[in-house]
Amino acid sequence: MPTILDPQRKRALADRIRFYNELGIYDFYRRESLPQTESREPMTPRAKTLARLPTEENIFAATNPKPESGTTDPLTALRLIREDIGDCTRCKLHKQGRKQIVFGVGNPKADLMFIGEAPGADEDQQGEPFVGRAGQLLNNMIKAMGLRREDVYIANIIKCRPPGNRTPERDECETCSPFLMRQIAVIHPKAIVALGAVAAKTLLAVSAPMSELRGHWFDFRGTKLAVTYHPAFLLRDPRQKKETWKDLQMVMKDLGLKAPQSKT
Repeated sequence: MPTILDPQRKRALADRIRFYNELGIYDFYRRESLPQTESREPMTPRAKTLARLPTEENIFAATNPKPESGTTDPLTALRLIREDIGDCTRCKLHKQGRKQIVFGVGNPKADLMFIGEAPGADEDQQGEPFVGRAGQLLNNMIKAMGLRREDVYIANIIKCRPPGNRTPERDECETCSPFLMRQIAVIHPKAIVALGAVAAKTLLAVSAPMSELRGHWFDFRGTKLAVTYHPAFLLRDPRQKKETWKDLQMVMKDLGLKAPQSKT
């Protein structure tokens, strides 16, 4: 017979799940325990706890579902995710000079989504991703693909500007990226373009150089993902624009896009 959880353990589990909900994490998976005959090593205390959880008892009943789960309208769903973030204080960046949350912008039903690293000074000031010099270059890249900025959706791995535009730290990415995952799930694009190493490595959970990541399609939760250089890097090294165009052409081919004809 299954073990029934005592009230104290139920409360502890519910409190832990609420804590993860506040971080934007709503999806949980129960690991099935292996038969004792298949175990070659002693079970850890955590594994023993998991093995004792009853299968028919819903320990997540005390938690709320994702706020956006009750709507099929992506615009409404994105608004609910933004409201769930609130004036975020989940990581240290809220104490390090950020002015506001930079959520994301664009078509909530976009076929193509661009994901960068983090907001910069201009983005932090205006509350919209990619509005500075790098943003202008991204706009040109999108236009070269035969699209408009309002046709795609643009977001970042983290939603607050790191001080001095430093690279986001691992704990900041881990705390903030669950909200991005919810945005991706709502938009459900046909393709994602990861802009730069931080976006690529965070989304793909790999540590590899850009030379190995570019020029290939990756599967990201059922969505195709391509990697290319961040526009800010291209401003520093314009020689790589040609390579970036090759990456974008790969995406265009997959989406059936054609570059606009140049006027003569």
